[in-house]
Amino acid sequence: MVTNERKLYLQKRRKTKILVATTQILILIAFLGIWEWMANKEIIDSFITSQPSRIWQTLTNLGANDLIKHIQVTAYETIVGFLLGTTLGIVVAIILWWSNFLAKVADPYLVVLNSLPKVALGPIIIIWVGSGTQAIIVMAIAISLIVTILENLNGFLRTDENLIKMAKTFKATKLQILTKIILPANISTFISSLKVNIGLSLVGVISGEFLVSKAGLGYLIVYGGQVFKLDLVMTSVLILGILAGIMYGVVVLIEKFILNSKKFK
Repeated sequence: MVTNERKLYLQKRRKTKILVATTQILILIAFLGIWEWMANKEIIDSFITSQPSRIWQTLTNLGANDLIKHIQVTAYETIVGFLLGTTLGIVVAIILWWSNFLAKVADPYLVVLNSLPKVALGPIIIIWVGSGTQAIIVMAIAISLIVTILENLNGFLRTDENLIKMAKTFKATKLQILTKIILPANISTFISSLKVNIGLSLVGVISGEFLVSKAGLGYLIVYGGQVFKLDLVMTSVLILGILAGIMYGVVVLIEKFILNSKKFK
């Protein structure tokens, strides 16, 4: 039975969510309206900044041509890079946790690689794997991999030492400690790395498409800049933002599913 206090709490929470969503929408509408007005009044140069009406017209023109193809290319490269980067990062983190010797050996290399601008590796990656989708996916992996390793390894090392010591006193093997303590205790770390990686993978894909691509949102941005079609650039950036939001939303849904599953166990 739901108490009156609980009902009031749920109603207040629902009203807060509606208020937040309404405020966000109003801010967006106001921003677009001011942007359009300033462009029409020539307060800003619409050739440089574009304007919502021109972006909409460009979006309509793209929709009648190859827009879906470009979105599909970028989405595919991002998803593959995200899955491979996340999986490899977690596996490597587990290996480094398992072997303290390997962790100490790898530590300075991980720090250096994490600090290294990955875009600088672009030409090398193209030479190694060829100029095509595979190079873009490798770029996405390169950007997300080291961060995934460091984040998950730090999570493993911060796991409650008392639980580990207790397991050891009961003669638990290292594999049992990993599967029964380390991994379950770091569900939040895995989810956090997923949230970070979806953005990093998208950054890697766009960076790769800037260097070598014949399709994708990154290709449209580069092409628009080269021929001074800034409406195309702004439209591509807008679509990219929407795509990033959708992908992040999927990760949030995965997070809710995992947390709910954990509650009912």
